[in-house]
Amino acid sequence: MSSHEAVHRLVVSADVKGSGRLGHQAKLRSRRAMYGVFEAAFAAVGVGGQVHVEDRGDGVLAALAPQVPPAAMVGLWLEEVHQGVREHNRGASEPLRLRIAMHGGPVSHDGRGLVGRAVDLTCRLCDSEPARAILAADDGVDVVFVVSDVLYRSVVAEGGRFVEPEHYRPLPVRAKETDEVAWFHVPRRTRPPLPAPATPPAPGTGSTPPEGAGVDEARQWPTKYWINVNGHNQIVDGAEVHGDIVGVRVAPDDDSAEGAGPT
Repeated sequence: MSSHEAVHRLVVSADVKGSGRLGHQAKLRSRRAMYGVFEAAFAAVGVGGQVHVEDRGDGVLAALAPQVPPAAMVGLWLEEVHQGVREHNRGASEPLRLRIAMHGGPVSHDGRGLVGRAVDLTCRLCDSEPARAILAADDGVDVVFVVSDVLYRSVVAEGGRFVEPEHYRPLPVRAKETDEVAWFHVPRRTRPPLPAPATPPAPGTGSTPPEGAGVDEARQWPTKYWINVNGHNQIVDGAEVHGDIVGVRVAPDDDSAEGAGPT
């Protein structure tokens, strides 16, 4: 793959949890296991020769050829990865635990590596706080999978073989220039394990929530909010709004849109 012209491709970013704490030989074993799992999964989907893979030390970055069906990647490919990790971890003293993100968009190769906003977003989803929190919340989770909102709505939500759209959960991802909703999934779980929201201290007590209590409630994605766009109030639920935004007001679920306006 070598072209400065951007082509729409599916991008995959993966990272091994806790690799920085491994010794040299353990790190080599982890890398062999990771590559073995991914190569077997790509072969199972039949895209072994249609994927460009770059090494990231304790992870990989991959871009699929444009003709690869994304439904196969969020379905059979993910299932093969999950089963491969389970097989490797059976009786292993150093279990392999992966964060995997997927998104699609224009991607080019400048001779040194993959370039594009789709690459940036995929990597940030993989490295996001919610993805890390899900793995940290349950030692029994070996794989956490996250897809962008557009990939969920256009591919995952359609269902298909090994695709479980009802088992995904949306969470906000905020890092650097990224402020997106992404969808998180743990294979064979009805929902990903999430830390409980932190409980605010009682007034005047000065107490603080216990360490690791979870994501602060104030940072949870609002269920409904009003945005004044070009003079008209609209209720938006995870959708992208185009136009001049005059004001925003978050409202609880039981509020009515009638009479709502900007703050």
